Amino acid sequence: MSYSKELIENLEKKAKQLRRDVVISIGVGVAGHIGGSNSAADIVAALYFYKMKHDPKNPHMEDRDRFLLSKGHVAILQYAALAEAGYFPVEDLKKTKEIGFYLQGHPDVIKTPGIEAGTGSLGQGLSIGLGMALGLKADKIDRKVYVLLGDGELAEGQVWEAAMAAGAYHAENLVAIVDKNNLQAQGKIVDRFDSNPIIPKWESFGWNVLEINGHNMEEILTALDKADEKNGKPTVIVANTVKGKGVSFAENVVSYHNGALTEETYQQALEELK
Repeated sequence: MSYSKELIENLEKKAKQLRRDVVISIGVGVAGHIGGSNSAADIVAALYFYKMKHDPKNPHMEDRDRFLLSKGHVAILQYAALAEAGYFPVEDLKKTKEIGFYLQGHPDVIKTPGIEAGTGSLGQGLSIGLGMALGLKADKIDRKVYVLLGDGELAEGQVWEAAMAAGAYHAENLVAIVDKNNLQAQGKIVDRFDSNPIIPKWESFGWNVLEINGHNMEEILTALDKADEKNGKPTVIVANTVKGKGVSFAENVVSYHNGALTEETYQQALEELK
C-alpha cells in the first residue's frame, strides 16, 4: 500500500499537535500521564484523522467506527484528538481535571462527547470492545471497533479471556492495538509482570498479528488498512513505541508515566513540540 507524502506529513503534524495538547492539558505542577499519551499519539492521530468513520456533529450515529481507550489513564490523549476533530473546543483542554468539569482523569461516557465507554480499570476495554463488535455484526453494521491497550495492561487476566472469546467468535471487525512502550507505572515490563513474548499468545487465540513501528505513520496506516481484510479473525497490531515520545526529557523515563511538569519543563516541552 502506498500513501501520499502530503497525507503522511499532515498526520505527523497532527500527532505532534496532539502531543502539544497533552502537555497543555497537564499544565504546571499537576501530575499527568505524558508518557503513555505521547507513545500512542501517532496511532490515535491515524485513527481519528485517517481511518475511522465518525462525526463530531453526530457522535452517536449508528454507522460509526468505535474507539475504546482501554488504557484509560491516558484520557488526555483522546481528549486532544476529540477536541482537534471538533467534538468540543480545544481551549477546554486547559481545564482538564478541574472539579466538576466534563474532562476528567479517565474517560466519562456520560459527560464527554465522543467517549464510547468509561475505562481505566485496566483490562476491561477489550471485553467491552468485543461486545460492541459482536453487536455490530448482529445488527449487520459493517463498522470496526478499535481498542487501544497498554503493554503493562496485558498482565490483566481479563484481557486474555476477551482475546480467547474474540477468536472463538470470529470477531473480524475487532482491532486491538497494543502500545508496546515496555514501561509501566513502576518500572520496566520485564521487571514487573513480564507478558513477553506477546505475539505467540495472540496467535494462539486465533488473531491476525501485525507488528509495526508505532511512530512510523506509513506502517501504522498500512496495518490499519490491512486489518480490513476479512478472514474470520480479529486483528491485533503490536506497535513498538517510546514512552514519552517527542519530549526529550520524558522519553523512556518511568517517572513520567504520571509526572508533573515545572514551569521550565513545561516550556521546554512546548518548544520541542513546535
